[in-house]
Amino acid sequence: MTRRALVGHFGPSDQYAPPAEDGVVPSRLDLVGGDRRLRFGIGQALDELRDLRVRPTEIGVDLMVVAVMVHALDTRVSRAANAQDAWTRELRLVVPVSDPARWRAAAPVLERMLRFLTGDHWEARFRARPRGLASVSPAALPNVEVPDFDGVSLYSGGLDSLIGALDTLAGRARPLFVSHKGDGAVSGPQGALFQAMLEAVARARPTNRKGPLSGLRYGLRFERNLIAGSEDTTRGRSFLFLALGAFAGSGLPAAFSLRIPENGLIALNVPLDPTRIGSNSTRTTHPYYLRRWNELLGAIGIPGTVTNPYWDRTKGEMVRRCAMPDQLRELIPLSVSCAHPSLKRFNRDGKSHCGTCVPCVIRRAAIEAALGAGNDPTGYRCEDLTAETLSARSKDGRQIRGFQYALDRLARNPGLARIAVHKPGPLREDVENLDGLIGVYERGMNEVGRLLRGVTTS
Repeated sequence: MTRRALVGHFGPSDQYAPPAEDGVVPSRLDLVGGDRRLRFGIGQALDELRDLRVRPTEIGVDLMVVAVMVHALDTRVSRAANAQDAWTRELRLVVPVSDPARWRAAAPVLERMLRFLTGDHWEARFRARPRGLASVSPAALPNVEVPDFDGVSLYSGGLDSLIGALDTLAGRARPLFVSHKGDGAVSGPQGALFQAMLEAVARARPTNRKGPLSGLRYGLRFERNLIAGSEDTTRGRSFLFLALGAFAGSGLPAAFSLRIPENGLIALNVPLDPTRIGSNSTRTTHPYYLRRWNELLGAIGIPGTVTNPYWDRTKGEMVRRCAMPDQLRELIPLSVSCAHPSLKRFNRDGKSHCGTCVPCVIRRAAIEAALGAGNDPTGYRCEDLTAETLSARSKDGRQIRGFQYALDRLARNPGLARIAVHKPGPLREDVENLDGLIGVYERGMNEVGRLLRGVTTS
């Protein structure tokens, strides 16, 4: 096993060198260019937020630097080449920050949440930024109106984030929408949906607005061989997404709520079969992980509270109870839920949804449960799940078979749900919510079960 260390540097003149250690292979990441501007989209994000009169704190900038380095290690250190078990890596961050003492005190919770999220062994070390770069966030100008956003809402372009945005706007709130744009298959539809949503809301709520709604769309890409190859499991991507929201929120004038809309079934993400345990299943919005985020924000002094307002709703219940149902029906076809939207470039039909991955199955089940069979306007490459027997050896049948296996186990032992919800991660801090978590898991699986009636796999 090779321990990989990523050492952040603030500009070409930053000549910091970590002590040599046996078994540790360091890589340098230049976070500041020769123009003294933060790289990897952070400088651009600061400019966009400044135009919105939002000026993140230096600790907020630190958090984005940490997130960029986490994302680099997670996506540019191959598990196959750097882990003895082909999964668990040993990863170290050495981060230049504005307040090393504060970050060192927060390191234990940061390491714990990253270990839970990705399944790797993480170590976080911090050092002071070089002189001359102690302050990089634009200072607030005198006599400039403070931003009037009343919170931050994460926006991915999926169906859940669309419903979350519509529900928030229906209540006359004015959130700062924050999104991470990936490749073209995601960022294009994401932007189109956001614009269509704003237009639909403006038609429905033409008054009581303080100007156009807006948000931050952040992009981040690295060279393929930046550190040690590439890794496509990307279990840590949600750290970047939530860090981006907290970074933006740190520039608001008061304590803020950071909303991440996700249905309860996906948030729990109970493994469908015994081989999908631990970090083999994503934990993006698991209750334990979101609690660690609130612990981290408190430790570093960002006055934000991460919430998932839909932790106890199935996706079908989210669709059925959306506060702007007409606008939702109009916009559903523009939202993208598929786990592999980029594959559409290889298909002549151009459809963004495969129809058989876990997110697609839950989406189909939810829309059918809420709107009725035959009323799903989404285009799926596998349009009719009952047309033929699906092979579990193929990508079209593998996840369907997993759902059938899990549903069969629940049918044979209804009490299994009380045990299954604990499989993805600890719920000791959510004892008072346990019945709600069990209930949303059971109801969500029932939605999927109704969708898969008559579907055969082999």
